[in-house]
Amino acid sequence: MEPPAGPEEARLPASDIRAFASSCTMHGLGHVFGPGAPPARRGLWAAAVLLALATFLYQVAGRVRYYGEFHHETALEERESRRLTFPAVTLCNVNPLRRSRLTPNDLHWAGPALLGLEPAEHAAYLRALGRPPAPPGFMPSPTFDVARLYARAGHALEDMLLDCRYRGWPCGPENFTTIFTRMGQCYTFNSGADGAELLSTPKGGMGNGLEVMLDVQQEEYLPVWRDVEETPFEVGVRVQIHTQEEPPLIDQLGFGAAPGYQTFVSCQKQQLSFLPPPWGDCSSVSLDPDFEPEAPGPLGTPSPGLSPPYSLMGCRLACESRYVARKCGCRMMHMPGSAPVCSPQQYKDCAHPALDALLRKDACRCPNPCASTRYAKELSMVRMPSRAAARYLARKHNRSEAYIAENVLALDIFFEALNYEAVEQKKAYEMSELLGDIGGQMGLFIGASLLTILEILDYLCEVFWDRVLGRHFWNRKHPQRPSSANLLQEGPGGHQTQVPHLGPGPRPSTPRSAVAKTLSASHRTCYLVTRL
Repeated sequence: MEPPAGPEEARLPASDIRAFASSCTMHGLGHVFGPGAPPARRGLWAAAVLLALATFLYQVAGRVRYYGEFHHETALEERESRRLTFPAVTLCNVNPLRRSRLTPNDLHWAGPALLGLEPAEHAAYLRALGRPPAPPGFMPSPTFDVARLYARAGHALEDMLLDCRYRGWPCGPENFTTIFTRMGQCYTFNSGADGAELLSTPKGGMGNGLEVMLDVQQEEYLPVWRDVEETPFEVGVRVQIHTQEEPPLIDQLGFGAAPGYQTFVSCQKQQLSFLPPPWGDCSSVSLDPDFEPEAPGPLGTPSPGLSPPYSLMGCRLACESRYVARKCGCRMMHMPGSAPVCSPQQYKDCAHPALDALLRKDACRCPNPCASTRYAKELSMVRMPSRAAARYLARKHNRSEAYIAENVLALDIFFEALNYEAVEQKKAYEMSELLGDIGGQMGLFIGASLLTILEILDYLCEVFWDRVLGRHFWNRKHPQRPSSANLLQEGPGGHQTQVPHLGPGPRPSTPRSAVAKTLSASHRTCYLVTRL
């Protein structure tokens, strides 16, 4: 009778599945692989474990797929502030050029392109302007600059601005910055240009913002000769309220203020925050109007460069400037960039048609900025001046009462309150939520945790070491023995001797003997059997 196996012989190796199942924290494995259980019970437990594992994997796949769709949600929040930065306010007279400043040389160069005049109509147009005709032998200048024309003949703020106050303190033309737009020469209040300190207000309501009184100078309006694209039929000023980082697009986004009325503009600040790809489509990289990509691509593709902060209007202007510069070799005067300003003939033949074609095709792909500010507006107006005020204003500005009623307007811009709206895009499903859902599903269906995964990885390493690397090192340490034809017998004293066959007769019979030798501590025994 053999003695019972010792503790080391009874202990299962670490790579055995039964040993792993008995110690693993994953629920159910011990019932499937544990000893002593009936086969039917093991089968039911195996089915339950597989069903729970399949449900867990299905739920995890759904959560991972939802996370990969990069959903977002929008949150609206009302926030309070003790002080708000006052926005930039851009003003443009609807009439781009003053009739008293036009010369025969201006009509020669800019008449066909900007006013729709034929050369034979110049004399009649000068008479309609009340200007003397061109002198005999008139010779136009060899070159002409459109930007200089608008700077010289556009409405001057010093003549239009009758009164200006900010929060009750007087202001003047020195608080405005000249800027060119598609409507001509315009003026921006609180632009922050050249490092100027931005104005702010600690209160909302009327009297805590900008108040201006303007003279639109109707007597300087150009006569409507014929209906062309740029012909204005209205009177008054266009106004746009925007941030200091955003260039004005006043011909498209400005609102009007008419003479004979006082317009009240109540503003509310809105702070917008969007997500970058893949959750959203915002961008914070400015578009360089002078950068031309080597490979053709979308005109609105942002490009690196030293440029102002990204804004939607800035991207559109830079995109338009790129397109016109590529098609015509020049840019319109309101466009950014270093290309030369187009001549009046280039305006007519190339720049205007190219810009109109670009706008029709909507080829500029400008994403929303990741952070931007806009101002919601509520407008109301009252008639002005009253009869009593008309007499006073007529005496003060040395004008007639009829002139005051037809040319003077007032504009009052203020914050409704110091609170503002914050509209923010947020990720609908964060990585932490994904991990939390996976952990919850793992604990619910298979009773596992992160440490269980480490246990499984540790078991796989044990299997790999014992079944693959262990066998490889055993074969290298113990090479295969020679065949039985050349077996050696270990003789007394520990040395090996070969047993010869003596005599010509038949080989005598010899008793069988076995010599055992322990080869390693792994309990493997090799038996060397020889016939003496």
